[in-house]
Formats: sequence, C-alpha cells, structure tokens
Amino acid sequence: MDRKMANRKLIRLSQLKSKLAAENLEEIDWVTFGVIVKKVTPQSANNGRTFSIWRLNDLRDLNQCVSLFLFGEVHKEHWKTDQGTV
Repeated sequence: MDRKMANRKLIRLSQLKSKLAAENLEEIDWVTFGVIVKKVTPQSANNGRTFSIWRLNDLRDLNQCVSLFLFGEVHKEHWKTDQGTV
C-alpha cells in the first residue's frame, strides 16, 4: 500500500466537499477510500439503460456520504458488489 500511495494525497470522503472548494484537485494526484453503506436497487434511465447508485462513507462521519452513480460496463461489472465492501 505504501508503494501505491507514494506521491499521492489521501483525501477522506468526509473531507471531499471542503477540499473541492479549497483546492484544485485536478492538479493533485489524490485517492480516497469508501465503504458502500447503502445501495439503491438498479434503475433504468430514460434511454433504457440500467444504472446503480451507491452511497459511500469513510466511517468517520456517518452524516457525510458521497453518491456514486455506476453506468455502462462499470454497472454491469460491479452492481452485485455487497453493501459493506470497501
């Protein structure tokens, strides 16, 4: 993990909103980790394609969640991922 994180900045999900407001994250090599705390049943978009929505949290502040929308191949590959997965 140390090798994978070398020269990268860890930003906790609970800090993401404030970091987006204060820093230009496009200029930084950063990573974040999250736990799937809620999964919405896959839904169909207006174009007929199915997508999933996951709510992610870093378990530091359970009131601060990030919604992740999965479309296309990402949805097909990961929609069965269990709640509680990191």
